[in-house]
Amino acid sequence: MAGAVNVTTDTSVLSRLDQQLLKAERVLALCSGLAVFGLMVLAVVSVSGRNFFNAPVPGYVDYIEQAMPLIAFMGVAYTQRDGGHIRMDMLVGALKGRFLYAVELITTLLILILMVLLVWGTWAHFQRSFDFGSPMWSRDSSMDIALPIWPAKLLAPVAFSVLSARLALQVWGYGRAVVTGHAVAVPLPIDAATAAALEAKAVETNDRKEAGHGTD
Repeated sequence: MAGAVNVTTDTSVLSRLDQQLLKAERVLALCSGLAVFGLMVLAVVSVSGRNFFNAPVPGYVDYIEQAMPLIAFMGVAYTQRDGGHIRMDMLVGALKGRFLYAVELITTLLILILMVLLVWGTWAHFQRSFDFGSPMWSRDSSMDIALPIWPAKLLAPVAFSVLSARLALQVWGYGRAVVTGHAVAVPLPIDAATAAALEAKAVETNDRKEAGHGTD
């Protein structure tokens, strides 16, 4: 499982690229969260309409199908940046220094190769669905209210491309760490005591900001 991690930043080109990509990843993660919220609202409207007016939302299942790629894929790069994906922390946490960086470099490079292949495959899948000459530019549609499916299929290569960019940066970061012994812009496991100290510091900083606003 994923444990507590820390991402070090500095003024290097690698760190600046990491921060710029993080902005895009946060936007995609926000889109994913909004999709979850939207489906929750849609469920309330549909159930209320069925119970009180005998008129549920038409195409409710179609909307859910369209939103699934938003929920499933849009936040994967953001999670990768913060080291939130499932992993063997008991094994990784026992490694230190350059040996840890070398192991992370190899595994991240393998994942990058897989994601590049997935970008190629999902883009080809999107192209089979998209057609300028078809109604709503789509060769296929949902079964109930005939929503075009190509927008949902396009989300997969877009999200996987952002994840590939993140993985490429992390390969760079781990490779740099193997050479220099100092890791930047990559998630590194931290022990429970350090995690608690960082959390306490964040809470203290937040309390100070709130106190400052309160005195304005």
